[in-house]
Amino acid sequence: MVYNFYTYLLLLMATLCKALPKEIKKCHFGDEKCIVDSMNYVVKHYPKGIPEIGLKPIDVVDIGDLRLLETDKSRATWIGVNLTKQVNYGFENTTITKVEGFEKDPTVLTISGHIPSLVHKGLFDASGRVWLVALNISGESTSEFQKLRFTLKLKGAIEYRNNKRYFKIYELKPIVKIDRWILWMEDLFTENSDLTILVNRIFNDRWLEVWNEWETQILDSFSGVFLGMVKETFDRNSYDDLFLIDLL
Repeated sequence: MVYNFYTYLLLLMATLCKALPKEIKKCHFGDEKCIVDSMNYVVKHYPKGIPEIGLKPIDVVDIGDLRLLETDKSRATWIGVNLTKQVNYGFENTTITKVEGFEKDPTVLTISGHIPSLVHKGLFDASGRVWLVALNISGESTSEFQKLRFTLKLKGAIEYRNNKRYFKIYELKPIVKIDRWILWMEDLFTENSDLTILVNRIFNDRWLEVWNEWETQILDSFSGVFLGMVKETFDRNSYDDLFLIDLL
């Protein structure tokens, strides 16, 4: 859910060499404070993006369909959950707190920050079986992730193409921590609103257990999406063009 914003930040780094508004500062290799300040400036002043250089809006972020969970169907109890028509709100309130690795010869790039409230809306459908009871439910869900902290780590190496240096990504690992997850699943049981309220209440009372159980699957899905989007950005933009040239 958070992956489009990380891509936005990395796309910022990948396009600083182009026709940016003059107030956006370009940085030297390794100048972490400058990079943090520049990222925060763009987040604050350009929530609608910068169309001239291809930066997309971050105040409303569309997300592709996601197979959130799929357990072993040979077991007595199994479940599969799909998420579709997903939209995130709140990335424009992000504060970048730290970056590392943006040196002349990088191997790991790291971006960290926090978001006070990230709201996710979309449609869900779940199917499965709990012993002899078949499960087939769908509806609209709204999630709020409160006080979200993130770190995105990109592992890679410099490669040469067309006499220029590019950062090739080999692995991407997102780390996400939250203080609270509030979820409401609308029309969970269309013929029994009391049961819908009860199930939502149980989830919100025990949200941490669900988060801990699903965290691996969620982050694995994030990693695949992050890698697919960020890899293309770095493939198309020379790493050296992202920074000010140091004079000898």
